[in-house]
Amino acid sequence: MEILGRERRRRWSNAEKLEIVAAVGMNGETLARVARRYDVSRSQIYQWRHLFRKRGLLPAADEPTFLPVDMGRAAERNRKVS
Repeated sequence: MEILGRERRRRWSNAEKLEIVAAVGMNGETLARVARRYDVSRSQIYQWRHLFRKRGLLPAADEPTFLPVDMGRAAERNRKVS
């Protein structure tokens, strides 16, 4: 294994963090897909979202947010097991 140099820590501005956090759920984007696109961990996005809500920079949802779920295969498996 060859080591090419020191791994550097990236610095994100608050504007960049807010952009990444806001991208989750927009046009059906999942947290995992946004994390891969920006090359950050999912836990980092959760941490930023928590921090921004705590600071009042990200509004808490007034109403529940519903996401589409496909229960077709899960329901079929449950029927076969029963």
